[in-house]
Amino acid sequence: MQGKTRPPATAAEAIQGMDTYMALGVVGQQEVAQLLGLNVTDLTCLGYILGAGDTPLGAGDLAERANLTTGAVTGVLNRLERAGYAHRRPDPADRRRVRVVPDPTAAARVVAVYEPMYARLAAVFAQYTPDEVAVIADWFQRAAAEARAHLEDIRSGRLSPG
Repeated sequence: MQGKTRPPATAAEAIQGMDTYMALGVVGQQEVAQLLGLNVTDLTCLGYILGAGDTPLGAGDLAERANLTTGAVTGVLNRLERAGYAHRRPDPADRRRVRVVPDPTAAARVVAVYEPMYARLAAVFAQYTPDEVAVIADWFQRAAAEARAHLEDIRSGRLSPG
């Protein structure tokens, strides 16, 4: 695929486009959560559980990633288990701890909801050269690191509105 000529854009225009995409993502997560019978926090945690792949998360790991207390994660896991989305398993290295694994059937239902969007995004990426996709992937990785740093500033109290 050859790259096509695109109109020039400023960083401000790119950030505005990103803000629009992020807002649509928030609304989309609300809609997906409702479709799956979950709340957004539970869907977010389920996403982390699914994303862990072959290394199931511990409850503490999930709490840290989702910025929840361990007590709140207990409630999330109770709801996800009741709904059939995840299961707790004893940690083989420490029987006092648990690991959380997704239910394979439920995971397939979640994938079925997201797959059409991923296909749409794949079609968008197909319009770019491999070098352009590499730049986009690099940008997302760097932007994610900056977003994590910004969240840490907020959580630590280093950033306030006034």
